[in-house]
Amino acid sequence: MEAVEREPAPTVAAVVPAAGSGRRLGGHGAKALVRLAGRPLLLHAVGDLEASHSVTAIVVVAHPDQVGATADLIAAAGFVKVAAVVPGGPTRQASVALGLAALPPGAGYVAVHDAARPLAGRELLDELLAQLVAAVPNGAAGVVPGAPVTDTVRRVDADQRSLGIVDREQLRVIQTPQLFDRSVLEEAHRRAASAGVEATDEAALVEWAGHAVRVVPGPVENLKITTALDLAVAEAIVARRQATAGGPP
Repeated sequence: MEAVEREPAPTVAAVVPAAGSGRRLGGHGAKALVRLAGRPLLLHAVGDLEASHSVTAIVVVAHPDQVGATADLIAAAGFVKVAAVVPGGPTRQASVALGLAALPPGAGYVAVHDAARPLAGRELLDELLAQLVAAVPNGAAGVVPGAPVTDTVRRVDADQRSLGIVDREQLRVIQTPQLFDRSVLEEAHRRAASAGVEATDEAALVEWAGHAVRVVPGPVENLKITTALDLAVAEAIVARRQATAGGPP
């Protein structure tokens, strides 16, 4: 009986933008180094990627003033998949581009995951990869998680007069990690740099480059730490997780 050759499992390289200053958190250094449940936000985010079965390499893009401290932190944590810690650029987009350039070859997909989202969970990226592999035949080049909008949303004009309610069924709060075909994302960044285009996230950049992106349900707890209130909510979530699991997250 002849052996059946199996397709190699798809693999993911990950870029973690961690160069933000955290001014809205009241700090004066890198936001990624702010502590949540006694650990820097960065270690929570990188730990989830490290635990993903599909991730083979991670590049952390650090605040330029904190590259050495960030590298020491990563080394002390014992993360074996972190291939490099590089300084960030003047914008998030520039930082991600620098991270992409530092990734080792091999993986066919790239995830971009903000260090400021420490509660994504260890299974999310593997779930996104399964979704993207299934979506590629239908023309999608990327998959991003999004949470439903639960508040009533109104449009207003320049004078703050109401222009009516926006249908929230068509709205999603977009999260990270965002996952893409590697060649598509790299080409989108090259084209954007040449054209002087800036986008708020990788999904917008890939769409600008003419590719389809699919939005799939994301965990409600996958919040972005921007303000002191966000950090307090995240502390409560971690405490609940620890109580439920009987140990650290």
